[in-house]
Amino acid sequence: MKTALTIAGSDCSGGAGIQADIKTFCAFGVYGMSVITSVVAENTCGVIKSENITAEMIHLQLKAVFEDIFPDAIKIGMVSDAKIIECIADDLKKYNAKNVVSDPVMAAKDGYKLLNDNALDIYINKLIPLTLLLTPNIPEAEILSGFSIKTKDDMKKAAEKIISLGCENVLIKGGHMNGDSTDILFDGNKFYEFEGKRIHTKNTHGTGCTLSSAIASSLACGENTEISVKKAKSFLTSAIENSLELGKGNGPLNHLIG
Repeated sequence: MKTALTIAGSDCSGGAGIQADIKTFCAFGVYGMSVITSVVAENTCGVIKSENITAEMIHLQLKAVFEDIFPDAIKIGMVSDAKIIECIADDLKKYNAKNVVSDPVMAAKDGYKLLNDNALDIYINKLIPLTLLLTPNIPEAEILSGFSIKTKDDMKKAAEKIISLGCENVLIKGGHMNGDSTDILFDGNKFYEFEGKRIHTKNTHGTGCTLSSAIASSLACGENTEISVKKAKSFLTSAIENSLELGKGNGPLNHLIG
């Protein structure tokens, strides 16, 4: 059986973070494992508070996984602290981790900051170079590239800048753009566009987590990056179309629809 590991924060309401990742792994028929970086008190309305796990405990979780059930792919989500990022980067190099998908989780939908200001440089310099695929949304891509993104051409320009930071591929997600949601993948040589219809729903809690873990699932199963993104976007679209009317805010996706 293929295996995948998520390194991320938790979501006690079940729609994002570790919980969304494990559900997605299951939907793809992949055995899922987790290393929890932060315990987050959140729900469909927003984040109340987060509390980081110590770097030592994160290291021990990584050791427990890598020395017993080696993951075929890894998804990295919320890693808010410089010490946590350094710990993860060191262990990924130590164990020669493969198929690393990094979702640069910088803020929640309600604006709650999930990546400390002093951690961004460490993230860029130590974690991005270990990444097979980086999956920023538009605001995150603007921070990483230093460019304002308003058009597809802007997305491509930003992708060229971001890939120079050391990742092998970058997928800029177009959900924040007007009109249909088009994601752009850049592998350093060629651009690939993945078009998607705009689904008019408020229930989008955990979309970024779900997409990155779906990509990791496909990579674990042996697909290449382009096909993995294509399959993940299709899965995400279906999960949003069949999202759940739960909670008082942005409801969760339906990870088990297909």
